[in-house]
Amino acid sequence: MSVMNHRLSSTLLWIGVALIGAFAVGGIALQRGEIINSLWIIVAAVCVYALGYRFYSAFIAAKVLVLDASRATPAERFDDGRDFMPTHKWVVFGHHFAAIAGPGPLIGPTLAAQFGYLPGTLWILIGAVLGGCVQDFVTLFFSVRRDGRSLGQMAKDELGAIGGSAAMLGVMMIMIILIAVLGLVVVNAMKHSPWATSTVAATIPIAMLMGIYLNNLRPGRVAEATLIGVSLLIFAVVGGGWIDENQTLRGWFDYDAPQLALMVILYGFAAAVLPVWLLLAPRDYLSTFMKLGTIAALAVAIVVLRPELKMPALTQFIDGSGPIFGGKLFPFVFITIACGAISGFHALISSGTTPKLLANEQDARFIGYGAMMMESFVAIMAMIAASVLEPGVYFAINSPAGIVGKEAADAVAKISAWGFPVSVEQMQHLAQTMGESTLFARTGGAPSLAVGMATLFSRVFGENLLAAWYHFAIMFEALFILTTLDAGTRVARFMLQDILGNFGIGVGKTHHYASILLTSAAVVGGWGYFLYMGTIDPLGGINSLWPLFGIANQMLAAIALCVGTTILVKSDKLNYSWVTALPLSWLIIVTSAAAWEKLFSADLRVGFLAHAKDLSDKLTNGLLSPDMAGKAPHLIFNDYLNAGLTSLFMLITWLLLADTLRVIYCVVAGKDYPESSESPHMPSRLVEEWVRD
Repeated sequence: MSVMNHRLSSTLLWIGVALIGAFAVGGIALQRGEIINSLWIIVAAVCVYALGYRFYSAFIAAKVLVLDASRATPAERFDDGRDFMPTHKWVVFGHHFAAIAGPGPLIGPTLAAQFGYLPGTLWILIGAVLGGCVQDFVTLFFSVRRDGRSLGQMAKDELGAIGGSAAMLGVMMIMIILIAVLGLVVVNAMKHSPWATSTVAATIPIAMLMGIYLNNLRPGRVAEATLIGVSLLIFAVVGGGWIDENQTLRGWFDYDAPQLALMVILYGFAAAVLPVWLLLAPRDYLSTFMKLGTIAALAVAIVVLRPELKMPALTQFIDGSGPIFGGKLFPFVFITIACGAISGFHALISSGTTPKLLANEQDARFIGYGAMMMESFVAIMAMIAASVLEPGVYFAINSPAGIVGKEAADAVAKISAWGFPVSVEQMQHLAQTMGESTLFARTGGAPSLAVGMATLFSRVFGENLLAAWYHFAIMFEALFILTTLDAGTRVARFMLQDILGNFGIGVGKTHHYASILLTSAAVVGGWGYFLYMGTIDPLGGINSLWPLFGIANQMLAAIALCVGTTILVKSDKLNYSWVTALPLSWLIIVTSAAAWEKLFSADLRVGFLAHAKDLSDKLTNGLLSPDMAGKAPHLIFNDYLNAGLTSLFMLITWLLLADTLRVIYCVVAGKDYPESSESPHMPSRLVEEWVRD
């Protein structure tokens, strides 16, 4: 009887969650012309995530993948205390979340708010539960079953040499674009902001001090190092305000975008070649504290304040005329959100370090599906933080000067004419309260998100500290981004060394320091070029690079889902292959449509080729200013290079899809195909509760 009562209570509970979630989502989607409270979005998100994890992920775990707790994982079988090591599931969850939670879930939703809050919110919820979480979970599981192999290696093993080689090339090129965009977001957040620049710069010696403290001075004293690091971070935020007020000191940290780009490039090179314990590991550790603490504080602020959304559900910019980036609602809202819903970059982590730490195969559901769900929730809160701003303020911060004009009066006049009133005095007062000289044309999403976060924090934790909260938010975003930038550079260097090693080239030897220097320089030179060109782009750089980043990232997700679908079919799970084939099909449609637009659209702010031709014609006819005439050849070359990369990414994706369909046909038709590379079953011998719970 008690069992039946328990089942009845559980059934009623989940019916209640489903009804509340449906009511909240319906309220968000159907309300027009009425002010929506942000708590509606929080309730909708929590209900959707709860239902997705409880039922959909459980279905995948039990029926599609058939997780086996008795099976020894690579962490147990290859335990070397360095790369492979059985680790407690909560520790692995923390590592995995810190590794995947880069700037994407913060910046993408902020930029996509130009369409209104509704499209991005719905895609974040639906895309994560049915796509992003599934991709991360499936990729992690298949990597665990294949000795912790990387995505590129699994593609080569399961699809063959052609598909595998295409996947490796695509992943390498995508990493270059991804890191360049991350650097551009950081640069745009710090340009002509001594407070932000000094604060972010201080995090580098703080991280190195922690590394030296833990490695040389007090080995193993993690709590002491944490206390020192967090205290110094807080002091760096406060000290940045002192520097900003000192006319002598502020000049040391006041730089324009190209200058900051060169500094970020130098930092990226140093982070790639320095010992991991000196900079990368302590920065990751600090970043994890900052990520979890700040996101938790933001969630508390939103729940306590329940701020109303000022941004409309839909804006007139769904037609493609948006000032922040060009392109219509379809397909660019899906490309812009990227990481908040589904991210190909996660597949590199799910087939990288995480499968080498998993002690229990059943934990793949909690870590793979659950961590992506947490990142999606971060994206929801970023959307709220952007949407609670006055729309006029939001567009004044994010619209590049090349669109709204360089003078403040011109910018506010144009933005107000769109139906989003804002004044010069309002923006000046806002900049002053945030401790900035100006907030106009601070493209990239980070500054406007920081304004939104600071506004919420100040109303809960102290309104007289608004400037400090703003620069704390900037540091928080930069720490998010730089962690991914330096780790991404190191991962890209490993990938380049592996690729070169396959051809017998000497610099492919990963243990040679000369190889480390040369390959690091090649990787940094690649993303550094795109970063620098983005800083001199009159349209703000983010207009062309963020869509390219989104396309590349979503195509990488398509590659991962191609591999996952192939393995399911080869594992006699054809009837369940829709689990990965459904999001794969959607990604192929979206990325192909976006790539086509970026290549051939006649809109100068969308089409790379159209923009290059327009600039070339104006340069030939002498219609450009002297400053633009000097930049034009570089911008034209950059457009053609972006067009070439977009074509390459699309070609690789379709090649992987064709190879996937070929292998599936061979399986179904009973013809020869590459054998499954799954490792044989070995029973687990781990008995410790902390790893087998």
